[in-house]
Order: sequence, then C-alpha cells, then structure tokens
Amino acid sequence: MSRTALLVLADGRFPAGGHAHSGGAEPAVTAGRIRDTPTLEAFCRGRLHTAGLVGAGLAAAAASGCDPLLLDEAADARTPAPALRLVARRLGRQMMRAARATWPSAELDALAAARPRGAHQPIVTGLAARSAGLAPLDAAYAVAYENVSGPATAVVRLLSLDPFEATAVLARLADDLDRVAAQAAQAAERVPLEGLDALPAASAPLLDITAEQHAAWPVRLFAS
Repeated sequence: MSRTALLVLADGRFPAGGHAHSGGAEPAVTAGRIRDTPTLEAFCRGRLHTAGLVGAGLAAAAASGCDPLLLDEAADARTPAPALRLVARRLGRQMMRAARATWPSAELDALAAARPRGAHQPIVTGLAARSAGLAPLDAAYAVAYENVSGPATAVVRLLSLDPFEATAVLARLADDLDRVAAQAAQAAERVPLEGLDALPAASAPLLDITAEQHAAWPVRLFAS
C-alpha cells in the first residue's frame, strides 16, 4: 500500500470542489465568532470533533467495505440541515468525478450509477481511498483533515489572516486529528457486529443553523 495516494487524496489541489466551500467559516466570520487566530482554532477544533468525526467515521466505514448505499442513508440521518445535505451531495458528485478519473474501480462506478446526483462526500472519499488501496484509517485522516483545512484556508481569504498563522492552527490540531481519525476507524471496525449505529453521530447545531442562513444569502464568497 502506497501512502502517496493519501497525499493525493488529502491535497487541497485535488479537484474535488472543496475550495469553493468554507465549512461554515463564512457565516462564523460574519457573526464575529471567528475574528482572529485563537477563534479560528476554537472553531476548527469544535468542527473537527463534531462534523469531522462523523464524516471520518463514514469514510472509514466505506473504505472498509460497508455498503455505500446504506452508509449514504446513515449520512442523511446524521445531517439534519437540508442545506448541508445538498452541499455534501454536490461535493460528493465532484469527488466522484475526480476519484473515477484517478482511481477507476467498479465500486465507484456502481455508486455513481446508484446516486447520479451525488452520494455524501465522506462516503465517496472512503470509497476512493479503498479504490486507491488505502486503509480505513487513511480515509478517516483525509476527511478529518479536510474538515479543518477548508475553514482555515477560507478564513485567510475572509479576514486576510496571515496564512502562516492559519497553517500553524492546523499544526496545533495534529493531536486532535490523530484522536479523531483513530476513533473513526475504530468505530468502523465495530460496524460488522454492531451495525451502523456504531458510527459517530456527534451533532453541531450551530453549524446546521448557520448553514441554512448562509444558503439564503443573496451575496456570499463561498458556496457554503
């Protein structure tokens, strides 16, 4: 197994559409909840342990061979905000295009045919990791990292934050990323015996509320 595939999958330049999304950072900046480096770090840490953990668990389960259609239903149940479900499927559709071009597989083809409007992004990422020969833990890392790197990059643009400081925030979250990825992979290992309820279902109500508000803005820099 080559870890190079993980570097490609987690690279911000991988054409999966994430650059157009702030992960909730844009409404948080507008509301004054993200103002500087410390508040960005607090936001990213909170997102990592909620939405990031849920997404990482779904990705790890997909990478381990769980039925992606059942996982997609589980993702819907864990995403109460309609705006976030729509975003997850749009990102999943774009991730699917990139993944099928990079790591073609019958499993990716089957999911694309079953979900032509897009499956949830973490599930597609997990299946892409599986197609690339990566482990469930690798898939969990890719999704967990994307959940914090996206907002950090967005805040550089939204607040003209020093990009060195934003990168330092990600570095300080390294231990949290390790714990979240490990927790997600361990949960995926329990699915065969315990079912999909073994996967994390942490909630982030403020992200849900602000996502709905943000979707109604007539002018915005990011799609979500």
